Amino acid sequence: MATQAVRSRRNDALWLTLLLALFVIINYVDRGAIGIAAPKLRQDLGLDHEQFGLAVSAFAWIYAPAQFFVGWLTARICVYRLIAAGLALWALATFATGFVGGLAALVVMRVLLGLGEGVAFPCASKIIAEHVPPHRRGIANSALAAALALGPALGTFAGGMILATYGWRPIFWIFGGLTLLWLLPWHFASKPHWKSADRARAEMPVSIWRIARKRGAWTMGIAHFVNTYPFYFLLAWMPLFLIENRGFTIVEMTTLATTVYLVQALFAPFWGWLSDRLVASGLDDGRVRRTMMVFYQAALGGAILVAGLTDDRAVLTGALLAAGAFGGIGGFAMYAIAQTFAGRSAGAWVGVVNGIGNTSGIVGPILTGWIIQTATGSYLAAFIFTAAITLFGALWWIFAIPKIAPDPELCPA
Repeated sequence: MATQAVRSRRNDALWLTLLLALFVIINYVDRGAIGIAAPKLRQDLGLDHEQFGLAVSAFAWIYAPAQFFVGWLTARICVYRLIAAGLALWALATFATGFVGGLAALVVMRVLLGLGEGVAFPCASKIIAEHVPPHRRGIANSALAAALALGPALGTFAGGMILATYGWRPIFWIFGGLTLLWLLPWHFASKPHWKSADRARAEMPVSIWRIARKRGAWTMGIAHFVNTYPFYFLLAWMPLFLIENRGFTIVEMTTLATTVYLVQALFAPFWGWLSDRLVASGLDDGRVRRTMMVFYQAALGGAILVAGLTDDRAVLTGALLAAGAFGGIGGFAMYAIAQTFAGRSAGAWVGVVNGIGNTSGIVGPILTGWIIQTATGSYLAAFIFTAAITLFGALWWIFAIPKIAPDPELCPA
């Protein structure tokens, strides 16, 4: 009987993790659609680089602060229904983006997209922390990290083909419509857990403000800023850079960008598996994850610097593929570390960390647009600046992040 119960819990964890991975794929397909549409969207709507950067940034205007609110909600609203409501909102925003006629309407749709997608990682982290034991969280979070890369890969390939054949508006109509289909399997997989979520809400939740006062949450938030800054940079600007600055055709850009994200998706489970194996061998969980994040920041920063400096297509391709290979580490380790710190309060913890970290999505696109359009007139300075921020992250993980271990106040023995 006990064996059957254990098997049932494992099956629940497996199906929920797989559906959350699909959820993240869809999340990044829709989030990155504007970057794929950019070569024709910019021309059609008459946007310069600074205006395009403003539109990209609008997503994070609400996405970043919403993380605090969503983290608070995860302890007060059924997390399984909350995540479904967020997806429905962002699907409608994606679909409606296909009808915009100017900068103002585009900004409004990006804000609504950010509001809907704000539920993603606080909710997913809470669900994984509740259903997946600590020694399996590396591989569980790496499934989401692989999905984080598969989303842009799938979106870049499908969006690029749609762009080349039909134009930019159908990208948003097709992506938004297909997104809603996820709600059906999620309903059946999550419904058995609704009652347990309701019972858990009756317990006294950990205040998000109590978490926000903790040094670990703030230092992790800054670490997440330097983790997400290069991600937003590549997601929004790589298609334009390859076409405008390196002479790629839309099809060539689509092929290379898709390959970069596929490499990231293939390597992400390896990094998660490796971290779990190292922990299982007796090494300290926190030390393993910290070391991997130091390596990730240093390697990714170097790859971005090379990509910006080289004029050789082969070297550029190699640098971007290296960025993809290392990128899978940042996608899983941050959330595994948050779950170590906070346990069942991971939803609120990730809300704080994501809220601080994703301000990079506000600052980065605007700053990049200004550097390219006004300050220098080229992409080179933007690549150097992004590489410097990413390399700084390696030092931050070494010297600023406190010991990675369960917080006794949030994870009582």
